[in-house]
Amino acid sequence: MNYINDGSDDKLYEVHRDWGRRFMRLFPQYTSWENIKDPERPLVIGYVSPDYFTHSVSYFIEAPLIYHDYANYKVVVYSAVVKADAKTSRFRDRVLKHGGAWRDIYGIDEKKVASMVRDDKIDILVELTGHTANNKLGMMACRPAPVQVTWIGYPNTTGLPTIDYRISDALADPVDTVQKHVEELVRLPNSFLCYTPSPEAGPVAPTPALSNGFVTFGSFNNLAKITPKVLQVWARILSAVPNSRLIVKCKPFCCDSVRQQFLTTLEKLGLESLRVDLLPLILLNHDHMQAYSLMDISLDTFPYAGTTTTCESLYMGVPCVTMGGSVHAHNVGVSLLKTVGLNNLVATNEDEYVDLAVKLASDVTALSNLRMRLRNLMSKSPLCDGSKFIRGLESAYRKMWRRYCKDDVPSLKQMELAQVPPQQQQVVPEEIAVRITEPKKVISTFAAPIKANGFYLGQCSSAKTSNAEENGALLNQSRNSGKLS
Repeated sequence: MNYINDGSDDKLYEVHRDWGRRFMRLFPQYTSWENIKDPERPLVIGYVSPDYFTHSVSYFIEAPLIYHDYANYKVVVYSAVVKADAKTSRFRDRVLKHGGAWRDIYGIDEKKVASMVRDDKIDILVELTGHTANNKLGMMACRPAPVQVTWIGYPNTTGLPTIDYRISDALADPVDTVQKHVEELVRLPNSFLCYTPSPEAGPVAPTPALSNGFVTFGSFNNLAKITPKVLQVWARILSAVPNSRLIVKCKPFCCDSVRQQFLTTLEKLGLESLRVDLLPLILLNHDHMQAYSLMDISLDTFPYAGTTTTCESLYMGVPCVTMGGSVHAHNVGVSLLKTVGLNNLVATNEDEYVDLAVKLASDVTALSNLRMRLRNLMSKSPLCDGSKFIRGLESAYRKMWRRYCKDDVPSLKQMELAQVPPQQQQVVPEEIAVRITEPKKVISTFAAPIKANGFYLGQCSSAKTSNAEENGALLNQSRNSGKLS
């Protein structure tokens, strides 16, 4: 539903809200904690995610794990990783080296995980998954920590009344946004994301147009984001730039029928298939990152913008044209580009989007100069400044905690609105060990079928998309993750 939501009404919010109220009733909630209400004492921050491996979310969680002031913000990681990799080990080693704690929770009942959180005396519990695979929303529904937060992994409200805050920024979620959230929005000073580039990225390659003699536009975004409307606009761009080409890479293109459907759609829009190159998943992360050497200009998707792919594109020197909209999922590209200082590549409507792309393609020399300085520009921006980012994040955590110490708890208000009688909010019995499978159903509830965007993937089992895989690593998770892309 996020893939096709135009933000014109509250239907998507209502679906999340109603789900959250139903889902919460499957779990008894903790109602009291032993955490000392001292507004200025050192805090214990818990981060829960299944994505502490080579995955799109991992590029944004690395900075907190590294740069937190562990003396005042001790980190406890709850890892639901299905199969760890080298990145998992690196994360674990860094957390333990700084005096934090690492808990492997994959396969453990969510109520038991909630009990672990209480035993660890977590002050602020941050979930990084939302409505995507292997989430721990059941554990969050138990309300095991006095302050609960959602961040990074999902571009919308969780709908859970037991979560107090959702971390964002003033570009992704302007102060006058009409989008509704069950959680209270907390806006960080710059972008709500901090990107740590892959050490396997390799060097920035020269602008291919210099040797090709033509401009190549491209996108490595999830196929579900490339709607017929997106293709229509991209066709306008290629029609306006003589001899230009389009390169699109995503896992479903390993399936011939999907490739043919995609090309047929473009041909109906007036774009010759001979001008389009389709690439399947590239297994090794280094090779995936070097594939950006094939394009001159990256075209962001809309209304659901890219995230990790946008960061990768910029880091590899490829400028990205994006278009803002009315809700968070539309504005992630706006947040990323403006944080880097590329305000001139942000459009507000389709015509502007086309004009920006065409203008960028009209001066290959300027395009080449931008490419050669873009990585440095990005690296020195707040988007990649981990220490500065953490100061803003820790300040936000401190404000949340001070509010809790004054008995100002947003989730209590939401739980009242959900009309859950206090007598039904009981402490989770430690001995209960009932396997909760409901979170798995969430994925099918909110993930838009590829059919909605014109490309039916059901005939090709190998074409099931994973944004984690879209971002270039040979990953070892077995389920479709639906994460950032």
